[in-house]
Amino acid sequence: MSQRILLLETLAEEAMELLNASEDVEIVFALDESSLQKALEKPDFQAIITRGKGQVRSQLMDQIPGLQVIARAGVGLDNIDVDEASKRNIKVVNAPNSNANTIAEHTISLMLNLQRNLFNAFNMVKEGRWKERGNYVGDELHGKTLGVLGMGNIGKKVARIAEALGMEVCYWSAYREPVSYAMMTFDEILKKSDVISVHLPLTSDTENLISQEAFDQMKEGAILINTARGKIIDQESLINALNSGKLGGFGADVLADEPPKADEPLVTHPNTLITAHVGSLTKTTYTKMCAMTVENTLAILKGKDPMENCIFNQQSLKG
Repeated sequence: MSQRILLLETLAEEAMELLNASEDVEIVFALDESSLQKALEKPDFQAIITRGKGQVRSQLMDQIPGLQVIARAGVGLDNIDVDEASKRNIKVVNAPNSNANTIAEHTISLMLNLQRNLFNAFNMVKEGRWKERGNYVGDELHGKTLGVLGMGNIGKKVARIAEALGMEVCYWSAYREPVSYAMMTFDEILKKSDVISVHLPLTSDTENLISQEAFDQMKEGAILINTARGKIIDQESLINALNSGKLGGFGADVLADEPPKADEPLVTHPNTLITAHVGSLTKTTYTKMCAMTVENTLAILKGKDPMENCIFNQQSLKG
């Protein structure tokens, strides 16, 4: 009997080749609401594969009673109701650690660009303003203190690169990690760090974690980097901190609302560098995430063992 997989978003070419080459698998695309409703006219799907945009909530699960797997070609699971899936004994699959290298690189890139004021330095030359080099203002990361919020796979890689650049690294995390860096309280990190980098999941505990109170405790002119989730930072407080000069710069690959509104002040602020959630979209990582997700989804549907730790809600499943 053919296994049916609902795709809510496109995947890397290599991942699609894996799906198309798999025997007894039917792929149905539902890239918008109208195509989704048409697909659900025959709702006997065993799996859903999405990336970061396609939403899988209880309403969709209700319409697919035979659903066995919900797979996310990525790491974060904000767009999937994991608790609801667990109640229904549906396996939630992601691609753990697949984007750690590229997100760490992206984080350090934002950090270097802001600290050294490279964006403005590049434009100065492109616009023929070479003689204005005497007005250049920038600084080094060497000798500065980096506070890492969340010492998981990405946080560890960022810390190691920063250490190699000569930064002093400290961290705050849910658990003490087997690293040589000093673990501190959240408030201590805020007060001590010249640069703060966010590598936390978005949960009810971390939403708006960096609030006005947090900004008030930061060093004058500190730099904040966020390549995790936009809603971890209260954006109104962030704008206030930038406008007052309390925050020297903000670099991010994520925002609370994506895409941002046309008049979002963060985007055009002179002290921000924001990319359009592209940190994981390098060819290497994007392909890896999609292929890994497809391989694990197919393995589960065929009764084989997927890669270790790819079933995010394994401990919550029945039996």
